[in-house]
Amino acid sequence: MSEPGQGHNSFSKEQLKSVVERIERLEDEKKAIADDIRDVYTESKGNGFDIKALRTIVRLRKQSPDDRAEQEAILDTYKQALGMLA
Repeated sequence: MSEPGQGHNSFSKEQLKSVVERIERLEDEKKAIADDIRDVYTESKGNGFDIKALRTIVRLRKQSPDDRAEQEAILDTYKQALGMLA
């Protein structure tokens, strides 16, 4: 019978510790970046920009033109069905 941590799923404590520490560092970096993004939105709001609109634009720019066009077409269809288009 093999000892715990041995066999085909074996790993060393050092490897495990290294992986966990890397994840923790990346989580810290992710939080710092999220804080920076929040600061940019706050600064933008102070300059008169609408934060909700900025977030929408950032989300839309991540999409491909085809995906964006499809989403807009579906949205227009729903708006028309609800009498929201002039």
